[in-house]
Amino acid sequence: MNYAARWQLVVDRDVHKTLQRFPKKDADRILSAIAEMATNPYSGDVSKMRGEREVWRRRVGPYRIFYEVLLPQRTVHIFRLVRRTSTTY
Repeated sequence: MNYAARWQLVVDRDVHKTLQRFPKKDADRILSAIAEMATNPYSGDVSKMRGEREVWRRRVGPYRIFYEVLLPQRTVHIFRLVRRTSTTY
């Protein structure tokens, strides 16, 4: 696949609100990881979620970014952001 072309990022409002509650240093790392997804949504520490069609999880320290890859539209839809705890999954 050619990942040179950019992907469109769609970030849910809840993700923006959640991001504001995190420490600035952590929020900057998460924003950097999200920006990288515009180039290649499959780079970094990513795993495909079992039982889901195109839902992926990216690990950024203790945080998890859950997103959906819409191939025909070349869109990455980020719908959930959580801090990993023993009860996250």
